[in-house]
Amino acid sequence: MGEVLVVGATGTTGSRVSAFLRQRCVPVRSATRRPRAAGHMRFDWASRETHAPALRGVSAVYLVAPVGVADPVPLVEPFLEEARRQGVRRVVQLSSSAVPEGMPGLGAVHALVRATMPEWAVLRPSWFMQNFTGDHAVAHGVRSGEIVTATGDGKVAFVDAADIAAVAGFALTDEAPHNTEHVLTGPEALSYAEAAAIITRHTGAPVRHRTVAPEEFARHIGAYGVPADFAAVLAALDDGIRGGAEDRVTGTVERITGRSPRSFHDFVAAEIS
Repeated sequence: MGEVLVVGATGTTGSRVSAFLRQRCVPVRSATRRPRAAGHMRFDWASRETHAPALRGVSAVYLVAPVGVADPVPLVEPFLEEARRQGVRRVVQLSSSAVPEGMPGLGAVHALVRATMPEWAVLRPSWFMQNFTGDHAVAHGVRSGEIVTATGDGKVAFVDAADIAAVAGFALTDEAPHNTEHVLTGPEALSYAEAAAIITRHTGAPVRHRTVAPEEFARHIGAYGVPADFAAVLAALDDGIRGGAEDRVTGTVERITGRSPRSFHDFVAAEIS
């Protein structure tokens, strides 16, 4: 197949999608706002002049909508129009298990991708296991000993970004287009209190979960630089978890990749211990 454009190629999933494709000898064009290595090309959602060069000659796109933007459609729509104009046939979009098609934000991008592209897939993963590492607010909580959310006792089937990337890789390269959405989860649903207990057992360092009201949670993540409108969106998603919206496990990762998804226990043992 032709070259695959990976938008957000240095990000949590984009870097793993690029690696997955290269391991299978698929040519990759790595697009990022801040090119850091040979082979990276500049791409900025807000700079439309970067779109056409990034798309030139590619056959498929892994699309990560602009992060932290409550309404990404005005930025994504002209990009997809340019993709169609240049003959791109397939787009695989990263969305969220909490955002069905048609809802504001990523749900609106989902509808746009399906309506615009002849071949498509929308990945709707649960919350990333990688949120417990790096610079995410949850990861800061792990290191400080207290994870703060507005989820109550609600459960999430946390999913490894490498499993998301594997599904994306198949959706980008399979001969037959998937033309559907994929809800992706890990193998078990856990509350944040249960996740904190697993981390404590593996590391020996006490970690607890404190649940707060959505308004307080929005202020909490705002302290990490999250814009107020997007913080309100994330707080509402946490409130949905409190109500059981993410308490589910799917077999999609295994069905698409042929292997079981990584467990949270294995993730913690490898990445946090």
